[in-house]
Amino acid sequence: MKNIRQILQKHGFSFKKQFGQNFLTDTNLLESIVAQAGVDKQTDVLEIGCGAGTLTRVLAERAASVTAYEIDVKLQPVLSETLAGLENVAVIFRDFLKADLPAFEAERTAYTVVANLPYYITSPLVMKFIEQAEKVSALVIMVQDDVAKRFCAQAGSPAYGAITAAIARRASAQILKTVPRRMFYPVPNVDSAVVKLTFEPNRIPVRSAKMYRDTVRAAFLSRRKTLENNLMHGFSLSREQTQEILRRAEIPEKARGETLSPERLAALSDILEQTLDQQ
Repeated sequence: MKNIRQILQKHGFSFKKQFGQNFLTDTNLLESIVAQAGVDKQTDVLEIGCGAGTLTRVLAERAASVTAYEIDVKLQPVLSETLAGLENVAVIFRDFLKADLPAFEAERTAYTVVANLPYYITSPLVMKFIEQAEKVSALVIMVQDDVAKRFCAQAGSPAYGAITAAIARRASAQILKTVPRRMFYPVPNVDSAVVKLTFEPNRIPVRSAKMYRDTVRAAFLSRRKTLENNLMHGFSLSREQTQEILRRAEIPEKARGETLSPERLAALSDILEQTLDQQ
């Protein structure tokens, strides 16, 4: 691996805080991430935020193809050098959050996302795949350590929240490794972790994906309030209606949203869907 610091200096590149740029340069770590992602010559990879191309290069050496998105066009000369000689890489200088995911998937059968994500886009990007993706096999992503713990949290724990439940409907979550901040250049203020979200068809069945999203959003509306009060506010229901829904779902009236597993939230969303359809 070429000396990334020297290449960045050679091309006069300066880091931009608004893009959350913290690059990985340790070859052993990069190879470990790619190996744990299960990338081989049959894998098409999508990378988001390829930075200086260090992870991109390791991916390309093992994958069938790599499509890499990068928002900072100033990295173009850097990537031309670090990815030189690789014919299975396509770099697209665009904000992936604004990309048309269905159009991207229309040209593919299946793909795996492997990325050292800029911290500021982690949650909206993960939700983009949870809500829109049909052909993704897995997300293997570097995120802040506390965010990784939220993705994998159990119901009732302090880290469990709306994004945990949203992910669980479609994917299982597992922390693969923790990565100390000193492994990045420049060094960020927090430690990170590599988390794998493995998508499973019909993992938690629901009558309506939209109603499940609305139920999760309402359940976590306010942690200080009971689920009953949050549902009343979130769905404009009377107390009597809400109590009847909770009774049918076999949920105690004083329960709080963060105590419900994704499976119980799915059952609650189905009952809400039936109830609201009848109104």
